[in-house]
Amino acid sequence: MALLRLLPLFLSLFVSLSVAEIRFSEIRSDSRPIIPFDKFGFTHAGRLELNVSNIDLLNRKPELDLSKVGFFLCTNDAWLHVLQQLEEGDLSCALQSDLVKLVLTFKSLNGKKSFNKFYQENDADQYTLVFANCLSQVKVSMTIRSAMYNLDGKTKRPDYLSAGKTVLPRVYFLLSLVYFGLAGLWIYVLYKKRLTVFRIHFFMLAVVILKALNLLCEAEDKSYIKRTGSAHGWDVLFYIFSFLKGITLFTLIVLIGTGWSFLKPYLQDKEKKVLMIVIPLQVVANIAQVVIDETGPFGQDWITWKQVFLLVDVVCCCAVLFPIVWSIKNLREAARTDGKAAVNLMKLTLFRQYYIVVICYIYFTRVVVYALETITSYKYLWTSEVAEELATLAFYLFTGYKFKPEAHNPYFVIDDEEEEAAAEQLKLEDEFEL
Repeated sequence: MALLRLLPLFLSLFVSLSVAEIRFSEIRSDSRPIIPFDKFGFTHAGRLELNVSNIDLLNRKPELDLSKVGFFLCTNDAWLHVLQQLEEGDLSCALQSDLVKLVLTFKSLNGKKSFNKFYQENDADQYTLVFANCLSQVKVSMTIRSAMYNLDGKTKRPDYLSAGKTVLPRVYFLLSLVYFGLAGLWIYVLYKKRLTVFRIHFFMLAVVILKALNLLCEAEDKSYIKRTGSAHGWDVLFYIFSFLKGITLFTLIVLIGTGWSFLKPYLQDKEKKVLMIVIPLQVVANIAQVVIDETGPFGQDWITWKQVFLLVDVVCCCAVLFPIVWSIKNLREAARTDGKAAVNLMKLTLFRQYYIVVICYIYFTRVVVYALETITSYKYLWTSEVAEELATLAFYLFTGYKFKPEAHNPYFVIDDEEEEAAAEQLKLEDEFEL
């Protein structure tokens, strides 16, 4: 039973948060035995500032052992052993384990309603700040201000970003410059090929610009947090551009997958329904992401919002694949009936390639990146972010290259020999299954 009661912390220890910063939290009449707060990667000069006020223990009795209520720091590996000790009955409270680093117990309050604790952590590792309440009959209310940071080796200034993410501001800024460069290059291509430009090419330009702005705001957001511990409004801009970027990217995939502006200048009813599903789901996903980032795992509904975000993200990824499959099916049928086998075969090949690339992109950014984040040392967590951004950049480059405006459209410049060869190949294609 103890394992089940402590499951939320066990889950949260394996889910990294977007940033670590100065965080204000409020706990009201909470009886949970374990409440996890922020996770942070400490160097050998790690610091924790913990300010707790308005402490109120409901149903408090004089004989209660308040040494079983307090805060501690714990690594992932240590927590697994603590769970084992609790299950085997070696411990009755996580605060008693010699595997955790005790910050403070409420026994030392001596009736006070608040305390300030400065804690130095000299053992470099990734820790989670945890509150433990091993008194089942007590409900706790309090207001917490927590600040975890590392001192810079040269300047001795606080660095509020985790040890594995302190380089991210520079990474995001450099990537934003790359996307602004791509936007400039795409504008040049559109100007040079303006006679063959479709509406979707301007939509692709908007996606690239929004991605660049999103990365620029994220770079400034992380940089400000790194220096001050607070975003001061930059997180709002980041969420806005992240929301717009997400909607436009999924919409672009749907429009390309349906052949809009390439195969036909309109959308069918079922394709419109996909967009009507994807866009609201992206709204829900972004709301969930904001809640996850701003509250942290101490919130009682944090795990629920995390599950909502993952579910919505999976549904969106699956939904955008259907229009591509429909286009492939329609092209295969058209290739046998309208007498333009080679034209439709080239379109079919293009859409198959795009379908495979979209699947690879979704799989890499949703599965491989998560696996990389799980197995990578906390010192190198930035590598998973870089891997995801490089995969996204490769996806953008592939999409732009394959669907760029062409002066001589290869779909329509095909001679009779290619037509006959394509017809023969289409007979072989009947055995192909997605």
